[in-house]
Amino acid sequence: MFVVATVPNHNFMHTWHWQTWNGLPYLTCSLLKDWQHGFFTRSFSPRTPSDLVAVLQPTVPVYRVKQVHGNVVLKTGTVEPLDNLGSQEIPLMEADGLFAENSSEAVWVATADCVPVLIADAQTGKVAAVHAGWRGTAAKIVPEAIAHFQAQGSQLEDLRIGLGPAISGQVYQVSLDVATQLAQSLVCDIGGLEPVYQLPNSPLMTDPDPDKVRLDVRRFNSLQLEQLGITPEQVAIAPHCTYQDPEAFFSYRREQLKRVQWSGIVSQ
Repeated sequence: MFVVATVPNHNFMHTWHWQTWNGLPYLTCSLLKDWQHGFFTRSFSPRTPSDLVAVLQPTVPVYRVKQVHGNVVLKTGTVEPLDNLGSQEIPLMEADGLFAENSSEAVWVATADCVPVLIADAQTGKVAAVHAGWRGTAAKIVPEAIAHFQAQGSQLEDLRIGLGPAISGQVYQVSLDVATQLAQSLVCDIGGLEPVYQLPNSPLMTDPDPDKVRLDVRRFNSLQLEQLGITPEQVAIAPHCTYQDPEAFFSYRREQLKRVQWSGIVSQ
């Protein structure tokens, strides 16, 4: 592995590094440098977390779930590691986030245009991986994951959060109803979308179609984190759009095909 490029996070001094494994590119984030982690590209398809863990930390147990666009975050103690499932036809548990309770556990999520969120505690070494699409974001799945950390004694100021490659607000067209659901995750009874448009670095942008808006899901997640008391310096947002970079990433909105890239992190 080696760094082949460095991309700055425009708000703070977090950097996103292109790494390679067997000639294949994936991303890491300086904010999560103390944990083995990766935001993998389409080049790794059709490899699964059972294969990809070799890039991070071989032999550790691997955990994933069946993602359903909800806000359920499960602890690894309630989920069978993939090695235990073997070739048995045991269905994966349904959830959209995994919290690693113990050291040396790899938790994974799959995304195309949705947001892969990797969270780590600088004091305890615990980690979580979250799949945050617009539905999960509207249902506050990332704050739900943060609650798991707090329940295990984590302090908010110790958390480090990376929001990986996802569809950008410049190209993500959604209905007014979707935008309203996400707006309500920030402020109750806002009486419309105008207050969200007025926010600094607003997650909403106008669209030529009056019945549509452009929406930045990662920015909604970062605002939810700020409302919890997590500072912007604790959050890094990858400057990569899955829709606009077909060479590096799958995009359901672009291709209408269910193909994904994986993101994972190993607890300390």
